[in-house]
Amino acid sequence: MAHPKRRTGKTRRDKRRTNINAVASQISVCPVTGEAHLSHRAYWHEGKLYYRGKVVVDKNPAVEA
Repeated sequence: MAHPKRRTGKTRRDKRRTNINAVASQISVCPVTGEAHLSHRAYWHEGKLYYRGKVVVDKNPAVEA
């Protein structure tokens, strides 16, 4: 059987384990649009950029009459 030549340090071990289930636990659903997105991140939905349930940027400019 193969054996490690050196012991893996706690920091190196923990750095390797940090990303297990990292993204899955950060997914939330917006109460306004119902869109699933990463927490604390802005996201696009139907041409609008939402953050914390509010429109930040509207890609479709209003048509003036």
